[in-house]
Amino acid sequence: MPNKNMMKLLAVIFASVAVSACSGPQQQTQAGAGPAAASTAAQGGKTQVQWLGQAATKITTPGGKVIVIDPWLTSNPKTPPQYKDLAALGKVDLILVTHAHFDHYADAPALAKMHNVPVYGPAGMNQSMITLGILPPALSQRFGKGGTIMPFGPGGVRITATRAEHSSELVWRNPATDKDETHVGGEPVGFIIELENGFKIYHMGDTGLFGDMKFIGEYYKPDLVMIPIGGHFVMDPKDAAVATRDFLKPKFAIPIHYGTTPVLKGTPQEYTTALGNAPVKVLSMQPGDSMAF
Repeated sequence: MPNKNMMKLLAVIFASVAVSACSGPQQQTQAGAGPAAASTAAQGGKTQVQWLGQAATKITTPGGKVIVIDPWLTSNPKTPPQYKDLAALGKVDLILVTHAHFDHYADAPALAKMHNVPVYGPAGMNQSMITLGILPPALSQRFGKGGTIMPFGPGGVRITATRAEHSSELVWRNPATDKDETHVGGEPVGFIIELENGFKIYHMGDTGLFGDMKFIGEYYKPDLVMIPIGGHFVMDPKDAAVATRDFLKPKFAIPIHYGTTPVLKGTPQEYTTALGNAPVKVLSMQPGDSMAF
């Protein structure tokens, strides 16, 4: 029979485990959001989401894979200075790009070459990258709406491209003429990212409000949405609130794509107010911050 002191110790341990199991997402500051923090999150079986301004996002999966989405970093005015050096991201296993606009695509080719990992994105955008010699075919993987990939093998991360209501043009500086050219960018997409433990993230990229968001919410049932709120090119806070409250109904929402340029006027506070008493936890983050789930 265990003695009284042992029983007390066991009670403390069980209580600690219970508190940990019931806790929600845990926010980390910029100081704790680097590769070491990502490794810690992966070892603990958690998902770490780091927002780096505009739509740029780094996800570290419970299995330790690192996915970078819409990497506009080196010239992004909202990206923290340390992350303007692409090497500061640490290891990268996969790059996703929602569409060809500069503020989503800009650093994807350089990051792909640095880590020798593929960029997955709209088929038209990726074909243009191959045709123009921006990336070789092995690093520019064509992808389409409704398509699903398992880039790390069976039983791993599952990624599906969804509709987005936006545009997508690839502007390329021709080295022979030193002039910009506009090329096919394919159709914009969002991504449903189902992680190894079943947690689902819907990175919406750039989009306006559309009725099939209701289908996406009912069919894919995302736990976390990363939702644009800035207005002008994307949903404003009111439209984003309708998408969140009435169509998608996630547990958590991280507002993105606001405050980078003067026309992106929407704010997290306006979004939260428009949501009213909707049962979703809004996680307002500063660029560089991380959240563990």
